[in-house]
Amino acid sequence: MTRIFGLVLTLFMAASFISAQPSEAKYRIFTGGGEPSSLDAIIKAAEASDAVFLGEFHDDAVGHRFQLEVFEAAVSRIGAKRPVALSLEMFERDVQTVLDEYLAGLISEDHFLRSSRPWPQYKTDYRPLVELAKEKKLPVIAANAPRRYVNMVARLGKDSLEKLSPEAKKWLPPLPFAEPSEAYAKKFNALMGRGHDPNEAPSSILYSQTLWDAAMAHAVAEAMNAKKGTLVIHLNGGFHTEGRLGTVEHLLKYRPDAKAVVVTIRYEDDFNKFDPEKHKGLGDFVVLTDASQPRSGK
Repeated sequence: MTRIFGLVLTLFMAASFISAQPSEAKYRIFTGGGEPSSLDAIIKAAEASDAVFLGEFHDDAVGHRFQLEVFEAAVSRIGAKRPVALSLEMFERDVQTVLDEYLAGLISEDHFLRSSRPWPQYKTDYRPLVELAKEKKLPVIAANAPRRYVNMVARLGKDSLEKLSPEAKKWLPPLPFAEPSEAYAKKFNALMGRGHDPNEAPSSILYSQTLWDAAMAHAVAEAMNAKKGTLVIHLNGGFHTEGRLGTVEHLLKYRPDAKAVVVTIRYEDDFNKFDPEKHKGLGDFVVLTDASQPRSGK
């Protein structure tokens, strides 16, 4: 009877595990040109790279589960050969000490969350990745510029950062950070409903976005430099890395030799269909998820 009960319990736990996993029927992986691809292809590309950028829609629950799949695969398949680090747009650089204390088991998760300004859906969207990193004793990088300084640039302009104290500047990329590329500026202005004049100086709003990109890129570069051979898995909003612009461009300013893989994840009503007009060139890989699934946190 005991053996039968144990077998039933094992099967139940296995079934529960399987049901909790993201079903591949809920997403499709393509190359940047639209050819069908796979998670295996992404991991093989990661093996030959220094950083993998997973660009998301922030409310994409299927996309978040896919990010966990990628991180799990990177840890299990690449982690035995070289260091792996997790980098997150979702934490700001001035909470790195708090994050490190939590990973080291020095503070409770409750105190960690009270002190680190986590995003609203942290527990469902990002906690599984952080907990895996904690379990495996892997670094987690708080990569984003503090929002107060992003807001300051939007209000007062790029040069206002020079007025900050040396202590505050430690949470920023080296100043002055690089100008946005013309392609990125054009894309950003289109998103904001503005025309693009290449002869016009970038707006303060564009500079605030560029600070965001530069801060994340510098954090990724620092993680790569911290231990030779490190593979950094970085999560960010898709706009920051689509088309290898934004954060990827800034990474190459800090580490010109860096090899990066861009995976852009977005939901679509017909996620089985790659539309070249919409999706071509969004990344080295494009992952389309099922838009009919409940949004994150719902």
